[in-house]
Amino acid sequence: MPAFVEHAAEAVLAAAKDMLERGLVEGTAGNISARTEEGTVWITPSSVSYATMELEDLVKVDPEGGVLEGSRSPSSEMALHLACYAAYDDIGSVIHSHPVHATMFAVAHRSIPPCIDEFSIYIGGEVRVTGYAASGTSDLGEQAVSALKDRGAALIANHGMVAVGPTPDKVLHITALVERSAHILWGAGQLGELHPLPDEVNAGFAGIYTGFMRSYKG
Repeated sequence: MPAFVEHAAEAVLAAAKDMLERGLVEGTAGNISARTEEGTVWITPSSVSYATMELEDLVKVDPEGGVLEGSRSPSSEMALHLACYAAYDDIGSVIHSHPVHATMFAVAHRSIPPCIDEFSIYIGGEVRVTGYAASGTSDLGEQAVSALKDRGAALIANHGMVAVGPTPDKVLHITALVERSAHILWGAGQLGELHPLPDEVNAGFAGIYTGFMRSYKG
């Protein structure tokens, strides 16, 4: 049975408010979704401020994107979310965001290397960059699915990042961790050469991610 989130709509709304407070998005940018036990998806709407967003603003869609509940239009990046759910049964939530330092790497088409222990434990290793694809297209979803293989996050070329995991709060933690790491690495790069974790250490930590952390809800 695919992973799902209990009280999915409430979890999406709480994460949306938290994402704004953390400065991981501005205005109405980015989007959050969560899969229900029935296999439907609650997703944030298009063009609604996170500051004023309420439960009734959220939209429930089926796996093909058909609207089941809600009076608003679902996020313009709905195809990205649905592609992730279709590809990975073990995820319950998807967050697309535009954090500044991670997006710097995305614009430069540079992956974020695993230089910090917790990075690989919670994300699985290097955060890859997708090939370029226009926003809102099925191609973007395909690119993201490929870059997310065995990873908790990927950079979207010239756009931002996408993260996946068991619940919205866990995925938001991954999003914040990627942004913090990107900030650290950008600063470290000004000081000199970056030194990634040794391959054997990264492999061991990445095994913790794939074997436990990817689906851990606690």
